[in-house]
Amino acid sequence: LINVGGVAIILYFVMRYFQAQTENAMVALVSEQGKTDRLLLNILPKAIADRLKQSSERIADRYDSVTILFADLVGFTTISAGMPADDLVEMLSRVFSSFDDLAEKHGVEKIKTIGDAYMVVCGAPETRRDHANAIADLALDMVRKLEEIAASTGLHLMMRVGINSGPVIAGVIGSAKFSYDLWGDTVNMASR
Repeated sequence: LINVGGVAIILYFVMRYFQAQTENAMVALVSEQGKTDRLLLNILPKAIADRLKQSSERIADRYDSVTILFADLVGFTTISAGMPADDLVEMLSRVFSSFDDLAEKHGVEKIKTIGDAYMVVCGAPETRRDHANAIADLALDMVRKLEEIAASTGLHLMMRVGINSGPVIAGVIGSAKFSYDLWGDTVNMASR
């Protein structure tokens, strides 16, 4: 009876130990899944990330009417030549982070930054009827925000803004470092 009871007690504690380890592993797995999801949402719009999770099919969509905005800093090469690297990256991060906040406020999707250029779209991947108004409001807020940053840093910061509305093709390209991007004359005109 003592032998059987001793073995039962040992088995009980071993089972509890493995159960606790399994629970810890599940908590860690959920935490890592959350980190992965946040990273994916930093790269892709939520609607596109959700589609990629559900299917491995190539994402390629046509949108009949969206509005694109490109913004870039005027004289960036001259500004960057006279700044230490840390200060330059800090300034760009401050500018683009404030633009990111404004894009979120206006319900506009950031597509990418290219050097000192910032690209957003409204109307894709989530369609919106007021996409042109949302982009115009965003552009005005971006100009005001850049003026605030220029005043607080003492730098002479100005930007060019290009806006265009029309049809685009949108999709996810690449495999190792994939990205969601837009193509078409609408994009080309806004960038010019």
